[in-house]
Amino acid sequence: MTRTERVQATGHEHVSAAHESTFEFTTDDYLTPAGDCILGIEADRSPADFSEGFVAACQDPDATITATIEAAGYEVTITGRGDPELTFENERSMVGRTSTYVDDRTIMVDADAAAADIDRELVDALAGGASVTMALTVD
Repeated sequence: MTRTERVQATGHEHVSAAHESTFEFTTDDYLTPAGDCILGIEADRSPADFSEGFVAACQDPDATITATIEAAGYEVTITGRGDPELTFENERSMVGRTSTYVDDRTIMVDADAAAADIDRELVDALAGGASVTMALTVD
């Protein structure tokens, strides 16, 4: 059964999308230049808001988790997998990882892309403050 959670956020002038192993969305209303994995701020939801069914599906190590990120007419899809250690308990931010590291912010592991891999036109739109939507789907 496919389950989807949607997150709305906003870009920021400091979005650089330079990080080579993660991408992140945060509920924080600010971004410093050091946050080089952050794609969106002021997210309307955090992992702690996701449904129990969605979380349970993501805890299957065979689950495929897909993040479809859209802003200003640009779209990118990042695919990773689930892990039994995913908790979705963080109330502030969510991180997709190309590694297998898991903490309470992790929303997928073994992702096939990170912030640095995202199309630069999409990154430019985010740096210009564009609204961004991430649809997180688990199969």
